[in-house]
Amino acid sequence: MGVSGPIRVVVAKPGLDGHDRGAKVIARALRDAGMEVIYTGLHQTPEQIVDTAIQEDADAIGLSILSGAHNTLFARVLELLREKDADDITVFGGGIIPEEDIEPLRAQGVAAIFTPGASTGEVVAWVREHVGLAPRS
Repeated sequence: MGVSGPIRVVVAKPGLDGHDRGAKVIARALRDAGMEVIYTGLHQTPEQIVDTAIQEDADAIGLSILSGAHNTLFARVLELLREKDADDITVFGGGIIPEEDIEPLRAQGVAAIFTPGASTGEVVAWVREHVGLAPRS
């Protein structure tokens, strides 16, 4: 059973990273695929991202991280979702994330990591297949 209505995804750029071209490309691809996308803009804190996702009734949060702070930022977003009883929101991400960090991130609860070279089609297909599988309350 899926969500009623389009999948809702918050695309966010946490931390001090000032490059958002990739996040905008993903946001547009998801939007073009019929999803509702809320793009938070640059320099968001994990708290702002989680609050936005809850307020917008998002099915997923997609984080774009190029700054090297991926371990800290993903962990904080997941922790806040648990604290706010919103850990049914799927968290995925992409950016410059070393191969050796991907499995530990997945073990923490990050559903997918897309590294440079992943196509927008791959991301869209993954979101369609893995996000919004539980009915909305």
